[in-house]
Amino acid sequence: MRHTAKKLFMTTFSLAAVIGALLFTSFPASAADGASVIEKGKAVAFDRKKGNCLACHAMGDGTLPGNIGPPLIGMKARFPDKAKMRAQIWDPTVANPNSIMIPFGRNRVLSEEEIDQIVEYTYSL
Repeated sequence: MRHTAKKLFMTTFSLAAVIGALLFTSFPASAADGASVIEKGKAVAFDRKKGNCLACHAMGDGTLPGNIGPPLIGMKARFPDKAKMRAQIWDPTVANPNSIMIPFGRNRVLSEEEIDQIVEYTYSL
């Protein structure tokens, strides 16, 4: 009888640990993680060897912005759906075949992670 109670306790404890781990990993990132992603996105967007968004867009606290593209302000209002904004960065020629914006994803200029970071940053503007 004692052996069965111990086995039941261990099984319950193990199950609780697994469920706890699953719940912990399925919650969205904390605010600190979100800020980190935004900062990483800003770094990629401002990096002249990566996104170089400032070459064409006025945005945030960037200095010497270009004026070829529209200013990146009020992005939540312009793109209520983040997926559409991400698609625009991935390949703007889908929405506008005459776009002069580089298809950052299609041409593999930026990685998937870098595009996601830029989306988070620009969405915060």
